[in-house]
Amino acid sequence: MIEVSEVGPRDGLQSIDRIMPLEAKKAWIKAEFEAGVPEIEVGSFVPASLLPQLADTAELVAFAKTLPGLKVAVLVPNLKGAENAVRASVDKITIPLSVSETHSLENVRRTHKQMIDEATAIAGMIAAQPEGERPFFEGGLSTAFGCTLEGPIDEAEILSLAEQLMQAGCDEVGLSDTTGYATPTHVKRLVKAVKDVVGEDKLNGLHLHNTRGVGLANVLAGLEVGITTFDASLGGIGGCPFAPGASGNIVTEDLVYMLDSMGLETGVNLEKLLDVRKIVSAALPGEPLYGFVPDAGLPKGYPDGYVE
Repeated sequence: MIEVSEVGPRDGLQSIDRIMPLEAKKAWIKAEFEAGVPEIEVGSFVPASLLPQLADTAELVAFAKTLPGLKVAVLVPNLKGAENAVRASVDKITIPLSVSETHSLENVRRTHKQMIDEATAIAGMIAAQPEGERPFFEGGLSTAFGCTLEGPIDEAEILSLAEQLMQAGCDEVGLSDTTGYATPTHVKRLVKAVKDVVGEDKLNGLHLHNTRGVGLANVLAGLEVGITTFDASLGGIGGCPFAPGASGNIVTEDLVYMLDSMGLETGVNLEKLLDVRKIVSAALPGEPLYGFVPDAGLPKGYPDGYVE
């Protein structure tokens, strides 16, 4: 089973200026849930003054928790955000630690040591919750494949930070291609290296972008080295707001199509997923939505008799 994690309501919407109405966000989340998407990152607990696009995250979590079986995920930059997430009863919390310290200072205004301290405090706070009410805690290694501010990152630094996140109390780590620098060879090498230091079962997810057109190739590389969860965004919205063109996350619809055509089980109904675009398009008129499968349509005979 390969898990598709939809990050559009967070990573997508934070990257565009317009604010999607709350009811449209709820409709988007509900429609993806009904299409079979098992995990949705619905927002981020950050000050509304910084990201007004995500100011309604608590309300979205409350709504998403009414959808039985859906894993409700959020991003948090610090302990305060994590405390708000726990109060909202989320299922998964991710803290982003940029392996590029320059990017970390720009993004969350914290050094590596400060972010490790935040992760330690969050893990302690989660451990203090009643059993059965503790969200899964992921340490997300951002800019892991390269940074627009620093360029390539020393692999030894990445491995050290991965170890430190696990020692801080994270349940696992994830790798994020924040700037779209990853290549298939790089993905395989870095995933293997990180798994060697944190454990084979402590790195299961990749957050990939399609900035340079190799997003799905990087998914294939991830599959070859045991990755089982891939973040994606409906219509490919999101990613770096300063990069022109289709520079956002990999497209959820294209990802599901590729996995389906390979005979890999995702639990997602692609026809229903394609219909979700209508909700997003109506709520964000004129906002570019990307994806080859939505543009070309499904091939005749899909899926019966089409899976290779």
